[in-house]
Amino acid sequence: MLGDMDTTSPGSRQWRVPAALPAVKVGGAGALVALGLLLADGDPTRLVLAGLAAAALLGWATRDVLVPVRLAVDPEGLTVVSGFAGRRRLPWSQVAEIRVDQRTRLGRSNAALEVDAGETLHLFGRFDLDADPVEVAAELREARPTR
Repeated sequence: MLGDMDTTSPGSRQWRVPAALPAVKVGGAGALVALGLLLADGDPTRLVLAGLAAAALLGWATRDVLVPVRLAVDPEGLTVVSGFAGRRRLPWSQVAEIRVDQRTRLGRSNAALEVDAGETLHLFGRFDLDADPVEVAAELREARPTR
C-alpha cells in the first residue's frame, strides 16, 4: 500500500491530503444534514437534497481516508492517485512534462500541479498535496533523472 511506502530511502517522497481535511468534510456533511432538517419545513425535497449533498461530501471524505497519499516520487518514477481510490505507477519514461498552472480569479491566485503522462493528465491542488504546487513541481524536477 502506498501509504505504507518507505520514504526513508534516498530520493523518495510523498505528498498527502492534510490530516484535518477528512474531519472538516465529515463536519460539513453533518452541518448539511442539520441544515436540511432545520429548513425542511415539511418539504421532503429540501431534506433529500441536503442528504444527497452530505452523502457526496462523505464520499469525498472517504476517499481522503482510503487514499491519503496523492503523489509519491522515487528514483524510478511517480505514483499518482487514479480514479476513486486507485493508484497508477508512472515510470519517468512516461512522464512527458511537469508544470504548474497558475491562475488568478476574483483576486485570488490558485496553482495546480500538472503531471502530463502523454495519454493522461494528473492534476493536484494545494489540498491534495498539503504543500505549494510550485515547490512540489521543483522537487519532482529535481528527482527526475536527466534524460
